[in-house]
Amino acid sequence: MPQIHEKIHELTVGQLAARSGAAVSALHFYESKGLIASRRTSGNQRRYTRDTLRRVAFIRAAQRVGIPLATIREALAELPEERTPTKDDWAHLSEAWRSELDERIKQLNRLRDHLTDCIGCGCLSLDTCVLSNPDDIFGERRSGSRLLVEGRGRKDE
Repeated sequence: MPQIHEKIHELTVGQLAARSGAAVSALHFYESKGLIASRRTSGNQRRYTRDTLRRVAFIRAAQRVGIPLATIREALAELPEERTPTKDDWAHLSEAWRSELDERIKQLNRLRDHLTDCIGCGCLSLDTCVLSNPDDIFGERRSGSRLLVEGRGRKDE
């Protein structure tokens, strides 16, 4: 990992990419989504403060465990004065995200456990298949495409 002299307080997008391991395009995307911020030089070049490295590390760690960017943005917005997340912040947020991750793991385990049965029978039944119709909430009320018709307010049912 390239070292940046401690007297340098701002990083170019290339330096930030090299140090964080994130692609320049990913950094631009994070910025467009409000996850990181830069200032522009008189030549319209982006400059990031050094603490952006920690924000990018935070974002990437959260993404690796499956946290959506919108959720990450909400978490970062809750920090006072948009400060860089600390170890304590990560501990607090990861605890809050734990139940969401546990639910995803439970769903993936259920899908994995039924995958062999589904492929084995080949039915892909819309009534009972956990792969093509997981947790069918609306199937008990109506069948077929009527759910779409309901949303449009059609009266010819």
